Amino acid sequence: MERAVRRASTLLKHIVTHHSLQMTSRDFTAGIIVIGDEILKGQTADTNSHFLCKHLFTLGVKVKKISVISDDLDVIANEVKEFSSRYTHVITSGGIGPTHDDLTFEGVAKAFNDVVSPHPDIVELCRQFWGAEDLSSPKMKLAMIPKSARLVYGVNKKTGEKNKFPLVVVNNVYIFPGVPSIMERSFIALEDLFKNPDAHFYTEEIYVQQDEVSIAAVLNEVDQEFKVDVTLGSYPDFHNSYYKVKLMLESSKPEQICKAIATLQEKLPDGSIVDYDSQPIKNATRKVYDLIQSSNADNPYRNSVKEAVSVLEECLEKYSLDEICIGFNGGKDCTVLLHIYYAVVKRKYPDFQGRLKALYIKSRLPFPEEEKFTQLARDRYRLEMLHFEGRIKDSLQQLKNKHSDIKAVIMGTRITDPYSSHLEAFSMTDSDWPQFMRVNPVLHWSYRHIWKFLRDLNIPYCSLYDRGYTSLGSMNNTHPNPLLQYIDDHGVLRYKPAYTLSDPTKERDGRN
Repeated sequence: MERAVRRASTLLKHIVTHHSLQMTSRDFTAGIIVIGDEILKGQTADTNSHFLCKHLFTLGVKVKKISVISDDLDVIANEVKEFSSRYTHVITSGGIGPTHDDLTFEGVAKAFNDVVSPHPDIVELCRQFWGAEDLSSPKMKLAMIPKSARLVYGVNKKTGEKNKFPLVVVNNVYIFPGVPSIMERSFIALEDLFKNPDAHFYTEEIYVQQDEVSIAAVLNEVDQEFKVDVTLGSYPDFHNSYYKVKLMLESSKPEQICKAIATLQEKLPDGSIVDYDSQPIKNATRKVYDLIQSSNADNPYRNSVKEAVSVLEECLEKYSLDEICIGFNGGKDCTVLLHIYYAVVKRKYPDFQGRLKALYIKSRLPFPEEEKFTQLARDRYRLEMLHFEGRIKDSLQQLKNKHSDIKAVIMGTRITDPYSSHLEAFSMTDSDWPQFMRVNPVLHWSYRHIWKFLRDLNIPYCSLYDRGYTSLGSMNNTHPNPLLQYIDDHGVLRYKPAYTLSDPTKERDGRN
């Protein structure tokens, strides 16, 4: 709540300072037409409209309608004609190519009572790139565009070079290819064509730890009061561990957003607005190092984080990234460790774009939720997963055989774990085990520290922990912790989240 108040106050100061810069502008609107039978048949997923909506919004353009239509000449012509009369910009995607069902150019021409003909510039490009000479060749179909069309060449914003292939534009209709990677590159190079120079769009997000039904009356009331100037969107999330509803406020008048936020803060239940970071991985380095550099020197939690960072920094001095892998199986301890390791690596190697090596040893009966979370974490943190199955000792031997360059394995072991009381921050494996340096950055962390770190930094974790599991093993030996049981208002037995466990010595009470 305090963060939301501060944010509204800061935004209001910005408005007062820059009020003279605010301009009244006419709405720039857009209609998107996605063309392709393969979309309608479910054979191909449409990602282009999502990309376009997101980028057009940042350019001050309101997308009013998205239409997905078939490869039919009359359907294309009719849709283009209608959209062109209603919206500032019309963007088509798909239906460009050498085959008989690529009819977008013909459809756009028909919409404006035009015909297609070979454009000399594109004819030359077809000759250069595909060796086409005959105008009747399928390779030359790309050169057959509406006679009234104009060609616009985008510029690569990184290199400053002009794109080799132009965008075909007819009146206010912009004809983009359907292949997502090509369409996205082309649009970014040409996005200035669509920018509304007078628009100033502002957005604010509020995260609420109440279900949507319980706050619906408040949302309706606030929407009614501010709907002339502010668009209020409500988006439930049934799987997030930190909030239940995201509220999105959008307006060209930021002072109205501030007023709407203040009204929401006043009317929503006390404590229901949560301080949530929607990009915890992106902000990992800044937040971790801000935490350890805070002034509270005697805070045991801060000292635990500082010690973990120090161990990992020492590890990166002793070993290269190619010589290190991090043990990760989706559990809470190794999730904390992964986040800190990622932060430290990004601090030491800010330009590193590779993948961090992660050791995943699959148990005999893993939880599906744990495996799914592991896959999500792999993508979030850009991990190269080294998969093994079976006993830990055997898996480490396979790791040694297949990846002989690896010398150190970073582990999420805590001193309270079984057979771990003798470990130090850096401990070699036992002499009868495959030889690796075990690095233990969170060795002296408590159960409370683990959960404080995860929750304070809004780090995603395995959903099983929200269902009463406090320590994860295999499906055959792990159950929700009985100390977290309760009966809800409907008489159903449920479990509180793992972070609510009051006695940390009972962490493993759900394990056989």
